[in-house]
Amino acid sequence: MKILVVLTSHDRLGDTGEKTGFWLEELAAPYWRFRDAGAEVVLASPRGGQAPLDPRSDAPESQTDDTRRFQADAVAMAALADTRPLAGVSMDGFDALFYPGGHGPLWDLAEDPHSIALAERAVAAGKPVGAVCHGPAALRRPRRPDGAPLVQGRKVTGFSDSEEAAVGLTGVVPFSVEAMLRENGGEYSKVADFQPYVVSDGLLVTGQNPASSAPAAEALLALLR
Repeated sequence: MKILVVLTSHDRLGDTGEKTGFWLEELAAPYWRFRDAGAEVVLASPRGGQAPLDPRSDAPESQTDDTRRFQADAVAMAALADTRPLAGVSMDGFDALFYPGGHGPLWDLAEDPHSIALAERAVAAGKPVGAVCHGPAALRRPRRPDGAPLVQGRKVTGFSDSEEAAVGLTGVVPFSVEAMLRENGGEYSKVADFQPYVVSDGLLVTGQNPASSAPAAEALLALLR
């Protein structure tokens, strides 16, 4: 079992002068669920190399057992420092595709042609695709073999508008994950802000927020089993 995890390479939070990137828990929790289930995990990003970490996700109040375990693990940190460039990655040989969030994907993965191609090939090959929080930004452009948006008619979730407002970034982000999923025909649902919530529909798994990272990974594993 081999899972491709695609991270953002984007580190600028709009015009705020602040940094962004991927959200640590949204990588660490799935990483350990996949690894502990015996899967090989490969990390990739648009530019390759070191993927940028959103510094807010490394703050003490954002740390979890999974994030601490990840940062203490030499193999995991080495993989993060040397992600594979997406241009050189194929879905051949991988059993599933997973997108952690953080605000970075709103700027790069939402439009990255290599990421779009990977998601489309995964769906066409009947391989599970998972995304959590802002990770569903990567589902903005991919289409199914019939030409319809990947999420059209599918039950989905992702970072909600109320959560974006709660973190004060509604006016900063280039688009709303919730609105994008709805506009693409997704049947969007959510629960209370920052509570774990995962939706599975066929081979598509989406999680609402950081707290949904571990259960989203477990839902993806259930499809692979």
